[in-house]
Amino acid sequence: MSTDTMRAVRLHEHGGPEVLRYDEVPMPEPGPGEVLVRVSAVGVNPPDWYVRGGLTSMPGTESTLSLPAILGTDVSGVVEAVAEDVDAFAVGDEVFGLLRFPSFDGSAYAEYVAARASDLALKPAGIDHVHAAGAPMAGLTAWQYLIELGHDHPSPFQAARHRPTPLDAGTTVLVNGAAGGVGHFALQLAKWKGAQVIAVASGAHESFLRELGADRFIDYTTSRPEELVHDIDLVLDTVGGPHSSRFLRTLKRGGSQFPVFPGDFDEEETAKLGVTVSITQVRSNGAQLAELGRLLDAGTVRVAIDSTFPLADARAAHERAARGHIQGKIVLTVA
Repeated sequence: MSTDTMRAVRLHEHGGPEVLRYDEVPMPEPGPGEVLVRVSAVGVNPPDWYVRGGLTSMPGTESTLSLPAILGTDVSGVVEAVAEDVDAFAVGDEVFGLLRFPSFDGSAYAEYVAARASDLALKPAGIDHVHAAGAPMAGLTAWQYLIELGHDHPSPFQAARHRPTPLDAGTTVLVNGAAGGVGHFALQLAKWKGAQVIAVASGAHESFLRELGADRFIDYTTSRPEELVHDIDLVLDTVGGPHSSRFLRTLKRGGSQFPVFPGDFDEEETAKLGVTVSITQVRSNGAQLAELGRLLDAGTVRVAIDSTFPLADARAAHERAARGHIQGKIVLTVA
């Protein structure tokens, strides 16, 4: 392989995990405001398998997918080159980031990637590249829902600006899907703010979630959380979908439900219950990632790794994702 090419996982057609191809492609060059990152690890996220499966337009953006495309948005690696106008990073810096989201241009499933400097933060020294690669999208989703939105872009899903619920010792938060990528970060960030956290997941994840600080655990395979829990301040539903509205009855008046994936809600019902439903879309944000990085460095928040696969075996990583019941994050490693 020549020095001006690299390996990357590309999509030439939509379909199952078998459509992912390990190709030789041209090396990217950083443009203005960008750095070239030699990738060490890549986080695998739901948009990756949505795109593989047929998603071709990104809600709230002009971004449309053209094939062939390199998948992925979450990287951790080492700065190899910097554009002349970039002074935030230098060659040799270890960095991590959520690249160009929301768009289809992250191109993270690769040995090298050109990244906007504003999307990156210095990798926490206390964690390795695998754990750092697991943090950006899931960690920023939890951060922007629960801590600070951090931007003025309108939501593609609602007219109102998303406003996080203030979290403190007097707040009770229910996290549905607490063992997954976004869920395990949300649980830890809510605990960091002092809130009481009820974690909902399958029974296999109970000890893991209690270790992360869950005050109460509900196994959804044996119990219905909406029948067990009442008068809480906030539901963060990382599962979302058509059944998400069942959690509304767990809220106190004035409470909020944040579905990470759009659900099916009746405005009359939410008005009658006196609750708010709010959804936002995660966006790349290097400054917020630096704040999250400090918590990761201190061990206040940790990244759980479900499994790792070599970049060349991205298909197996997507097959693992399709089996579900993921505990933390799936990560690709780059030799």
